[in-house]
Amino acid sequence: MAKYFGTDGIRGHFGTKPLTVDFVLRVGNAVGKSLIKKGDTVIIGRDTRVSGDVIEAAVAAGLQAAGINVQLAGVVPTPAVAYLVTKYKAQLGIVVSASHNPYQDNGLKFFNAQGGKLTDTEQNAIEGQIDTDILTLQGEDLGTSFAMLTPQNDYVDFVLGSVPRLNLDDLKVVVDAGHGAMYKVAPRAIEELGADVDCIGIAPNGKNINQQCGSTDTANLELTVKKSKAEIGLSFDGDGDRLVVVDHLGESVDGDELLFILARHAHQQKPLAGPVVGTSMTNMGLEAAFKELGIDFVRARVGDKHVLQKLAETGGKFGGETSGHLICLDHATTGDGLTAAVQILKILSESKASLNELKKGFVKYPQVIVNVKVEEKTLAISHPNTQAVLKESQEKLGEFGRIVLRPSGTEPVIRVMVEAENAGLTVMLANEIADTITLLAL
Repeated sequence: MAKYFGTDGIRGHFGTKPLTVDFVLRVGNAVGKSLIKKGDTVIIGRDTRVSGDVIEAAVAAGLQAAGINVQLAGVVPTPAVAYLVTKYKAQLGIVVSASHNPYQDNGLKFFNAQGGKLTDTEQNAIEGQIDTDILTLQGEDLGTSFAMLTPQNDYVDFVLGSVPRLNLDDLKVVVDAGHGAMYKVAPRAIEELGADVDCIGIAPNGKNINQQCGSTDTANLELTVKKSKAEIGLSFDGDGDRLVVVDHLGESVDGDELLFILARHAHQQKPLAGPVVGTSMTNMGLEAAFKELGIDFVRARVGDKHVLQKLAETGGKFGGETSGHLICLDHATTGDGLTAAVQILKILSESKASLNELKKGFVKYPQVIVNVKVEEKTLAISHPNTQAVLKESQEKLGEFGRIVLRPSGTEPVIRVMVEAENAGLTVMLANEIADTITLLAL
């Protein structure tokens, strides 16, 4: 198992081990000693957390000491860095962000020269150098650092280029940027399409990112959409790689439902060549809906990195997670909340149907997720008591339900997920499994 890397990069509570200034400097230096060579260029972007510029400075210092040139994009969404790396032919991209986590957390995400996530082998190469002596070159061998001139403009132009003829003059849209990295670019992009835009979550102060706003808490967006009589509300997480939507009735539309809308629309235009990719947490109802439409569906491990890998293996174009990571490979190289949003707006405009109508045809199976706090996650899952209750529970569900135990990649938590056609049985079994694991942790 990786020592520092989790589901998506490195993440933790900033100021506590391992995520200290010294550690971040070592990570930057390790990148320069392992993946790329002296004179190469790395683009660094960050979200709006108060610790972002501290980490940006430290990782840049580590890179420069190893002879790597740094271009600073400032506050931009994660998918913007993936795009900028390819546009400016950099060798690597780094994002300083902890995504949907509270502001006290932060971390580092990485993109390769093609705008994709690093492989496990590449991550291991970085890890192998983090705890070694820091390389400090001298004089002209040191890397340089420059602030990029137009990173936000570049990204907005890229996103709008995916819908060149879209005009939203007759659409009212509410944007919730979660006080995060989308707070400037998302409202601007939607306004440039001609929509009437109301905004919330666009006043970051370093400490309010994801706080009662954004894709993890849509309550305020739901109220705002109904109050303003908007057709749709768009909600992004702190670093902008997730999208959750609210329809005109104020009902939340999650990643599974958005993936259904995107893939079905594309399939209606031209049959999809490859499968749609979900994860082990994707609702069974989506699989059933795709089967009825004649669309192939496969599952990957949780994490958009794994969804991307499965898409590459199978030749698919659409993938995503319930949480709102949506991948449209025809338009972006990674999960991109704003690119997914404008594709949804395009479908909404062309179909002349409401979002509520567009999501029909996919009926969710009742699903329950219980988070169990436990330090020794692997031992708890493999324990005989856990395995026994899992076997018994799956026998009760039969072929009409499933169970997934997933250790969090960023928290001391096991997520117990049960879904089935029978709602009551779903709740009962999820709690029984969670109680069993809780007793092991006492």
